[in-house]
Amino acid sequence: MKTIKSLLLISSFLVMCVTLNAQEKIQSPEHNEIMASLIKNEAYEMNWFAFRDTVKIEIGKVFTTISKTKNTLKVTTTVKMKDKPDWVDETIAELPELKPVRHTSVNTQRDITLNFGKQTTGFYLDKTGNKKTEINENTDGDFFDSNLYPQLIRWLPLKENYKTEITIFDYNPMTKAGIIKANITNTKKGIYMNKSVWIVTVTDGISQNKVINNYYIDSETNQFLKQEIDMGTRKMTLEKAY
Repeated sequence: MKTIKSLLLISSFLVMCVTLNAQEKIQSPEHNEIMASLIKNEAYEMNWFAFRDTVKIEIGKVFTTISKTKNTLKVTTTVKMKDKPDWVDETIAELPELKPVRHTSVNTQRDITLNFGKQTTGFYLDKTGNKKTEINENTDGDFFDSNLYPQLIRWLPLKENYKTEITIFDYNPMTKAGIIKANITNTKKGIYMNKSVWIVTVTDGISQNKVINNYYIDSETNQFLKQEIDMGTRKMTLEKAY
């Protein structure tokens, strides 16, 4: 009988350990593995390419600026395409937890403003139909802004076979507000442009995990060098400009 009880106790302990380990692998502002020392002021440019059959065509440039103060972090992304107005996204988050504060996005098709809290407020303006939707949704949860999560990837303790989930918020005008997940499904060492890199494979609920992103992150400087976007029949890349 003692042997059976001992086995049950060991089994319960192992289940508890597995559960705790699983909980530790979900990234959110309240509980995460983000290395704050990696978050720095930065500005960089990426060239954006699409593939048509075997032909690689440049379709635009993406400029990213990261600026931090003692209490806040701001990430601004500007997409420039020929003969089109700029597409600008801006995220503001609290430091050190990176809890979302505000997200704005402006492009030719729609504008979005989100003010985060227990109630997420703002608006969604569909410019194609000239329809404005006021946003006032209950979002009393623990999540990062979806516009920030690609940056979070390179602030994590990457290593071989590193996998994790990131809780994010992404507003969808069809389903209204949505707390979803981004998933790092694999991490491996590689070489790109004669540099040692981490190749991090990511999917997310924004695309129902149908789009596969591979991020190439310099293992020494922690900079983004390349992003591969696989949408099945369509493929694109973003490559660091020098």
